[in-house]
Amino acid sequence: MRREDRAGSDCAIEQALDVVGDTWSLLIVRDIAGGVTRFDALAHELSVSRKVLTGRLAALVEAGVVAKRAYSNRPPRHDYVLTARGEALLPVLLALQDWGTRHVLGDGSLTGTAEPASAEARRVEALVGTRLPALALASYDGEPVDPVSVEHRLTALFCFPGAYPPGMLGYPPGWSDIPGTAGCTLEARTYAARHDELAALGVAVHGVSTQRPDQLAAFATHESLPYTMLSDQDGLLAGSLRLPSFRAAGTDRLKRTTLLVDADRVVRHVQFPITDPAGSVAELLVAAADAVRSPGHGSQ
Repeated sequence: MRREDRAGSDCAIEQALDVVGDTWSLLIVRDIAGGVTRFDALAHELSVSRKVLTGRLAALVEAGVVAKRAYSNRPPRHDYVLTARGEALLPVLLALQDWGTRHVLGDGSLTGTAEPASAEARRVEALVGTRLPALALASYDGEPVDPVSVEHRLTALFCFPGAYPPGMLGYPPGWSDIPGTAGCTLEARTYAARHDELAALGVAVHGVSTQRPDQLAAFATHESLPYTMLSDQDGLLAGSLRLPSFRAAGTDRLKRTTLLVDADRVVRHVQFPITDPAGSVAELLVAAADAVRSPGHGSQ
């Protein structure tokens, strides 16, 4: 069926594919979400011809997925940024990533972790030295919060699948049978117990999951956590950094991953996969101390 013949289709899938139904369009959205916003940088990252890139960007701008933001008038130059419509595609990218990781690169098993030598682990390790794009996640009360603290030398973002106080529904059936899901409460409590040590090094702590803000608020209140929990329910953080995720009972969940980010938004250290939730906090303390002693040099 020709594109013009699909224009009046009532099928939303067909209409969506008319906008982002080719490989380059979705990869452009992926890279813009990750902070690659200029034409030459996109062409380099994607290894795509300038003609193809020009056409795809023009189509995405026309569709309202991407907006142009001028940063130079002479000569005219623009950053390309995602609109709200574009950001709404991030869960689609996460779903494709999960499907590819599980069914193309993997054996189809549902898991909340990965093997240390896996492609997924290598992708996370490659985040060291990259810059976290400007974005905001929802705190307990739903207010937007920058996940990177500019008032601290470093920020520890520990991403986890899900944690709920006793009596609150949230865990799907068979949750404990999924590898990598156990230990969220233990990890949160360990960060609380060692919060003062981290603060002494100038490290702010945020827990991050895809749970709703009210669910995180209930858990944080029950545990009396001394740090803020943030909701990535819209996939902004996970989509921008392509963080490992998995889908359980119809909900996207973050695999347990920790990022140490400096005040310039540069990722200094990563932890993935994490097999010892409590022990990973001690490891992060060592990494934070190293980062403080050697500013500007990342580590894995």
